[in-house]
Amino acid sequence: MPGILLNIAPGILSVAYLIGSVTFIMGLKMLSNPASARKGNLIAAAGMFIAIAGTIFLYEENGEKLGNYGWIFAGLVIGSVIGVLAAKKVKMTAMPEMVSMFNGMGGACAMLISIVEFNHLVHGGAEINIAAGFKAIIAGAEFNAFTNITGKLLVILLGLIIGSVSFAGSVVAWGKLNGKIKDYAFKGQHIVNLAILGVIVILMVWLLVSAHHSGSDFNYSLEISDASLKLSGDGGLSGLSAGFYIILALSIAYGILFVMPIGGADMPVVISLLNSFTGVAAACGGFLYNNPVMLTGGILVGSAGTILTILMCKAMNRSLKNVLIGSFGASATGGGGAAKEFGNYKEISLSDAAVVLRYASKVMIVPGYGLAVAQAQHVCHELEKLLEEHGVEVNYAIHPVAGRMPGHMNVLLAEADVPYEKLEEMEQANAAMSTTDAVLVLGANDVVNPAAKNDPSSPIYGMPILEVELAKMVIVNKRSMKPGYAGIENELFFQPKTSMLFGDAKTVLQQLVAEVKAL
Repeated sequence: MPGILLNIAPGILSVAYLIGSVTFIMGLKMLSNPASARKGNLIAAAGMFIAIAGTIFLYEENGEKLGNYGWIFAGLVIGSVIGVLAAKKVKMTAMPEMVSMFNGMGGACAMLISIVEFNHLVHGGAEINIAAGFKAIIAGAEFNAFTNITGKLLVILLGLIIGSVSFAGSVVAWGKLNGKIKDYAFKGQHIVNLAILGVIVILMVWLLVSAHHSGSDFNYSLEISDASLKLSGDGGLSGLSAGFYIILALSIAYGILFVMPIGGADMPVVISLLNSFTGVAAACGGFLYNNPVMLTGGILVGSAGTILTILMCKAMNRSLKNVLIGSFGASATGGGGAAKEFGNYKEISLSDAAVVLRYASKVMIVPGYGLAVAQAQHVCHELEKLLEEHGVEVNYAIHPVAGRMPGHMNVLLAEADVPYEKLEEMEQANAAMSTTDAVLVLGANDVVNPAAKNDPSSPIYGMPILEVELAKMVIVNKRSMKPGYAGIENELFFQPKTSMLFGDAKTVLQQLVAEVKAL
């Protein structure tokens, strides 16, 4: 019976990996709709659990089980406890920072895998699958393993570079989002970044060429099994360690330098891009270990992150190259000008705002980061339902880069059980603005700034915005007249149609609810 179980274990493991891959795809599909997103997340997590359990208990190599169970389970327990506690305690306003940190940990994992596998390749040799094309003529002692070693080294280097950039960049993004790291740029930084990237590429090519030509120094011992030939020795690569670790250091430096100057409305794009980097780095790990689950998961994350990054760049009318080498939104001070250039703004009282909303036929709510900071999504939903009870049509206008991460406002409103059909994307919302009686802007700033259309000197010029100024009246709730995350003044606040309603979003909405009920 034990022998039978050993024989079927590889088949069961393959099925576990297949289940994991399928659940990842299903979960990703379900994440596209807030109504099914929670279920999709659980399905993907279940698939990951099956894949991990299968690897721990069923994986074997040359008849040997995985081993090191103490270290494995200790890591699983510690990581699970930290992850659960962090997820339960995190506030919605801190969700972007947590996403950045978790993404950085994924990049660090890929980086460490590359380091371990490089050392294994240098000191422990390589195992080459016969079916993958390893050519051996035993009688003539002719071996052609060098192509395999070069290919494996290429995957290791790609995982190292991409994982290191993702790790370093995500840590900086985390610090910038929680205010611990300020935007920083110096003259000629773009040139320095490109120079570092160029040196990394040159060193990588040098390592690959050197590894390919090190075949004459390949000292090996040969082990033959049914499915593979294992070459053990230094592989002639021991002299390349210095170049490898220089690439590691330069990749970390590049990750730091390319994120440091980026701020403002570009941060959601950067988070999405770094997420795609981590996915690609994880896929490299899948290649190294011939693991279909790592490969599938990495490809899904990488491709989804890349598509999302492209869509967000399109929504901002900017190229990805411009995001990567520019410093858009980083401590901008020009473009919008000082408040005195726009004239005076006017305020509106709570009672007057309540009358405007109560007797309007159509109201559009524009959520922003200020709504998240105040944790006001539930009372906002309460106001929406109250207005609808009085016959007011209420919808939400969602800008793709509102907040601090992709989909931030969607997640925020889904938490308050706002019906998904009430969330209108930018194009749909803009088409309805001219027929809207009142727009209530809650903590949004740069995404409703007309300077994006009217002021070529503005750092956000060209970015599509929610055209709230087309509505009959605009009520803007903010704590103060302080500029938004892009650091520029908003001319919308000084337009005749606009009235300012200052205060904490949650407090103001609670008072509006009370005022509407009293009418």
